[in-house]
Amino acid sequence: MICIISAIKNKSYHLGFGSGDIKLSNVAYANANRDYRIFEEFAYYMINLAQSKRLDREFILHGKFYAFDSTTIDLCLSLFQ
Repeated sequence: MICIISAIKNKSYHLGFGSGDIKLSNVAYANANRDYRIFEEFAYYMINLAQSKRLDREFILHGKFYAFDSTTIDLCLSLFQ
């Protein structure tokens, strides 16, 4: 989580993490003092947004499609040059 927050370091002060390096204690303090209803309201907003974009018809594909598990490919490449 710290890496994600570091990616938006210029906004970290406004999120309540301070202006210096982001430490886990700063994140814990900010979350402990933040009202839970902020997250609850955002979660309901995202749920409503996802439900409004739901398709009412089946997803139809034409032609042949293949799915590959990337872990298998990585394993094969590491074993076989």
